[in-house]
Amino acid sequence: MKICLACSGGGHLSELVQLEDFYKNKEHFFLTFRRPNSEELAKREKTFFVVDPKRNPINLILNFWQSAGIFLREKPDLVLTTGAGVAFPIALIAKIFGKKIIYIESFCRITEPSLSGKLFYHISDLFLVQWPEMRKFFPRAEYYGGVF
Repeated sequence: MKICLACSGGGHLSELVQLEDFYKNKEHFFLTFRRPNSEELAKREKTFFVVDPKRNPINLILNFWQSAGIFLREKPDLVLTTGAGVAFPIALIAKIFGKKIIYIESFCRITEPSLSGKLFYHISDLFLVQWPEMRKFFPRAEYYGGVF
């Protein structure tokens, strides 16, 4: 199994790195955008950098094309993501190709859902929340606790 670990830099990446025990013995790569912590990660992990869409339609299209190229070259079986917008294009591409998507709603989301969560809820094969309160927004979500 090959895993694409897709997320925005910063906190989303910090949460995904906490799951190292899950992916460390599997072929994997990261897809993110450039930030200090993602640049540091790239020194020790296979990492691809794409444009951060930042809710900009042109950047979203550019990200989609970059993600498509990476997807076709790397051929992941699974996309594991903590969001945000940078990860949606590759997850959508993966879904089109019949691959599995696991989304983990951010640890900081306790009382209301993120935009990423609202989008990923509809395409994820497994949708996880880190607070039981979030299940009122995402009824089919599963809760196993926090990643930290």
